[in-house]
Amino acid sequence: MPAIVRDWHAVPEALCGATVALGNFDGVHLGHAAVIRAAHAARPDLQLAALTFEPHPREHFRPDDPPFRLTLLPAKAEALGALGVRVVYALAFDAALAAMPAEGFVEEVLHRGIGAKHLACGHDFAFGHRRGGDIAFLTREAEQRGIGLTVVPAVADEAGPVSSSRIRRLLQDGYPERAARELGRDWELRGEVFHGDRLGRELGWPTANILLGRQLEPARGVYAVTVVLADGAVVPGVANVGRRPTLGGDPVTRLEVHLFDWSGDLYGQEIRVRLHAFLRPDATFAGLEELKAAIAADAAEARRVLGA
Repeated sequence: MPAIVRDWHAVPEALCGATVALGNFDGVHLGHAAVIRAAHAARPDLQLAALTFEPHPREHFRPDDPPFRLTLLPAKAEALGALGVRVVYALAFDAALAAMPAEGFVEEVLHRGIGAKHLACGHDFAFGHRRGGDIAFLTREAEQRGIGLTVVPAVADEAGPVSSSRIRRLLQDGYPERAARELGRDWELRGEVFHGDRLGRELGWPTANILLGRQLEPARGVYAVTVVLADGAVVPGVANVGRRPTLGGDPVTRLEVHLFDWSGDLYGQEIRVRLHAFLRPDATFAGLEELKAAIAADAAEARRVLGA
């Protein structure tokens, strides 16, 4: 895992002077990977770092929006680390940072705070109070301070530029395999397993339950999944994202996953559920026997899809 720095006022000397990729990096998709590679290619002699914001600025400015995050900080840092990033400056995005003028951000944060030697960013990167700093501004300000800059064009496919917002839409529309192509890996939901009402066990399909929290809610329904356990084991399974309408409905969405050919106690452990294929939308059944039959059919289809 990369070193994570939250406070730009007090960065250890060993973590300063890097080549730095700039962005929110939600999802750490193929476009983000291109920015990371550009930062490294420009100065391969330097430590590779990424500068991002926590919470995501949109969470700060629009706290009442539904959760939309593809990756919370631990998952984001891990994905950045897999691309070679050794330091993640996860700056606390608060009222003070939101009010900082663009010039102040370059001088105080990038130059004095983290001592960046080179910067890389996407073509549409904007920063500072009311996004007052654009690429032309950053080019000029960086050059004045002897900081290099690489501006990276968007990574695009036949549908257009790869973006976090486009990946969110794919997941909300039930296309996890298409989202995976744009992420460069399967998208996963992480959470701590909590005690449910054990109904799955009574029906013959015990499930591990997690809440989504600040993570994006994908299309409600049934998925073929693989589950990464705390010990690193990867187990195939079938999962449902929803509010259990047959059982009267839950106030919040949960993810329930049944692991194939596995037994054990997962309560209190963090698991990662990787979505591979959307099998069917959430549905309401006439009773428990009908629900039980549907789960059996879903499990058989998930096994077929996963080759499990």
